[in-house]
Amino acid sequence: MATLSTSFSPSSQTPAIIIPMGTGGAGTEISYAQLQQHISSFQRRLASIGISAHSAVSVALPNTLEFIVSFLAVAAQRAIAAPLNPAYKQAEFEFFIDDIKSKLIIVPRGAVEADAPAVRAARKFGAGVAEIWWDGAKGEVVMDLKVWGGLGGAVQLETAQEEDVALVLHTSGTTGRPKAVPLTHKNLTRTMENITRTYQLTPSDRTYLVMPLFHVHGLLAGFLAPLASGGTVIVPPKFSASTFWIDFRTHKANWYTAVPTIHQILLKSPLPTPIPEIRFIRSCSSPLSPTTFHALEEALKAPVLEAYAMTEAAHQMTSNPLPPAKRKPGTVGVGQGVDVAILDDAGNELPQGKEGEICIRGVNVTKGYINNPSANASSFTKSGYFRTGDQGKMDEDGYVIITGRIKELINRGGEKISPIEVDNAISAHPKVSEAVSFAIESEMYGQEVAAAVVLKPGQNASAAELKTFVSEKLSKFKIPTQWFFTEHMPKTATGKIQRRIVAEEMAKLPKAKL
Repeated sequence: MATLSTSFSPSSQTPAIIIPMGTGGAGTEISYAQLQQHISSFQRRLASIGISAHSAVSVALPNTLEFIVSFLAVAAQRAIAAPLNPAYKQAEFEFFIDDIKSKLIIVPRGAVEADAPAVRAARKFGAGVAEIWWDGAKGEVVMDLKVWGGLGGAVQLETAQEEDVALVLHTSGTTGRPKAVPLTHKNLTRTMENITRTYQLTPSDRTYLVMPLFHVHGLLAGFLAPLASGGTVIVPPKFSASTFWIDFRTHKANWYTAVPTIHQILLKSPLPTPIPEIRFIRSCSSPLSPTTFHALEEALKAPVLEAYAMTEAAHQMTSNPLPPAKRKPGTVGVGQGVDVAILDDAGNELPQGKEGEICIRGVNVTKGYINNPSANASSFTKSGYFRTGDQGKMDEDGYVIITGRIKELINRGGEKISPIEVDNAISAHPKVSEAVSFAIESEMYGQEVAAAVVLKPGQNASAAELKTFVSEKLSKFKIPTQWFFTEHMPKTATGKIQRRIVAEEMAKLPKAKL
């Protein structure tokens, strides 16, 4: 039976986790055996406060040992872990907590006293709030239930089953309402096996985690797959170019996975001398330009392997392979443990070289969104393929080339942003008549958010005023960086707004100054 609890060796004394202590410090090492002890202890604590099978638990923590232990313990208790970006605004926490009816939200120490946004959101919906922290003196993760909410008495300890939902993540949709993606233990462990096989991960490998654990990229490729291989994961609290190479060399890392933005930041930062031995570099979650691909390989003397992933597939779907197999810049490689097909609108497979929708099928793919029958009907074919919403084709070797997006999501450095959500936030301003957001090219992030605005008659508003207004409703990465003001929003003959046309028309206008 494949579950997260059975995916790694609980008795191994090999370091599973290394938490760097300052710049190049010795760090805290947690072996697999110790990690299992921490997970078991935390699971017992969850059971003691009433977290039972299928309870939803939101986890709003940065990349820490506390996140790791709490996430794995929630899954071990047959509960559902729902990692959330700890930088979310209160309204964003409210949506996610309410959408999956979280019984508990886990936050850092001091969050309740500070009346943090996550705490306010939890109180609104009657969820419990637990603060957790690492007690170095006791050598354990401590949990203090600050707000009971609707939690009751103790329940029994559970044993996870492979068909249990272990993880729920939300993916932004073009309808504006983020879709809840349930991923079972079986989905997750199959992706972990696929990633381990693709990159030939072994216990001798050590990876440096730079992606957030609340993101499927960091959680699956950066953490769970290395854990399943018996390797070691070095977990800094966040990515920092100034400490990346110091920690990378100090703790003997030999690979990492990241979005292209982070690769570009590292290329622009001072490189170590000598360059450490890097077995491979993985890139995913946003298109990697051939220019950056070649620059990385030349600078770091390691093969760069671009992959293609989605939350609905528990992350990885395709990847360029390790040498001596061929890797092709400008492609996302071949299917890795999944069936990949290019289909037309009717669900028929297209011949090699013909463009259509990239579709996938595999054990790692979710069976459907939560409480969203319309999305399920449009996202899955009768033959069981999941429609990615991306347009592409296969070359003569079966390598997938992405040629465009069918869906209108904005991909800012791997963060998928719903333009409808941004539209709604801007349109809530009392002076705004219409607002349409769209993607613009960005050298650093691949894409960034821009917005076209029509003001109500007789009203005046500046870009700075609108930016300040939406900053109360949206996370920083969702806020438009370019603003355009127009008297008439471009529409089709039938009165429909097409973002592509809006973007083309706005490019002819001067952008507003902030």
